[in-house]
Amino acid sequence: MGVDPTRASIARVYDAFLLGKDNYEIDREVLHKVQQAAPEAQDLAFENRGFLIRVCRFLASQTGITQFLDLGSGLPTAENTHQVVQRINPETRVVYVDNDPVVLAHGRALLEENEHTHFVAEDIFEPQRILENEVVREHIDFTQPLVLLQMGTLHHFKGDHDRPAEIMREYVDALPSGSFVGLSHFFDPENEDSATARRMEDFFVHSPMGSGTFRTQKEIEELFPGLEMVDPGVTLCADWWPDGPRLKDLNVAQRTIAGGVGRKP
Repeated sequence: MGVDPTRASIARVYDAFLLGKDNYEIDREVLHKVQQAAPEAQDLAFENRGFLIRVCRFLASQTGITQFLDLGSGLPTAENTHQVVQRINPETRVVYVDNDPVVLAHGRALLEENEHTHFVAEDIFEPQRILENEVVREHIDFTQPLVLLQMGTLHHFKGDHDRPAEIMREYVDALPSGSFVGLSHFFDPENEDSATARRMEDFFVHSPMGSGTFRTQKEIEELFPGLEMVDPGVTLCADWWPDGPRLKDLNVAQRTIAGGVGRKP
C-alpha cells in the first residue's frame, strides 16, 4: 500500500499539528477544521509529545528497564523514544510498531539508526499479531520487564467503543510482572471544557482522517487494567511531572489530553 496524498493520514496529521513538513494539504485540512473548535488545537500534539518524552526519561532513568515497545510511533520528530532512552542507557532496545505507509516510507531509515532500534509494520490494534511478531519477539524479551507505550493511539481506534479497553487487557496480560505501560488519550474532562472537547471530536471523526475519540477520566483509567498507577495517576498530560513551575494558564487543548503510567504487579 503506497502513500495516498488524497487521504488524510493519522501520522501526517500529527506531523502537521507538530509543524512538521511531512504532510499534505489534506492533512492540514484536518488541523484547520479542528482549530475551528479550539484555535490552540496544535497543543494536543505538543502536550502528547512532551508527555512521551518525560515518561520515557522517567522510566529509563528510574526503573532500570532496557526494552521499550512503542505502539503507533508515528513520524520521526526531533525527540523520539529511542533517542530519549538511549541517551540514558545506550544499550536500551526500542521496537517501534506502525502500519501507516507514510511512516514506513519515512521511518525505517531514520528510526533504525543503530542495532538497538527496530521497526515493525503491523496494526497496533491487533495485539496477538504484535505479540507473535518475529521482530518483536527477537528484540523484546517477554520474560523480563518491559515498557509498553500507547501514546496518542487508542483514540484513533475505529470500532466498538469498548474495544480499546479489551485491546489493552490483551497487551497487559502478556506483560511480565514489573512492566510499565505509558498511555495518553484525548480527554473529555466532564466540565466546562466538555463542549469544546466534543466539538473537536466531531471535527476529527468527520474529517478526512475519520477518527479521534475523547474519553472521560473513568474511561481512560479503564485502559490500565489491573495496573498500579504511578502518582499522580491519570491526569492532564501537562500536569504529569511537568518540567518546571507553570507561568501561564493551560488553554483548552492542553486541558483535553490526559495520560498516565501504570506498573504491572
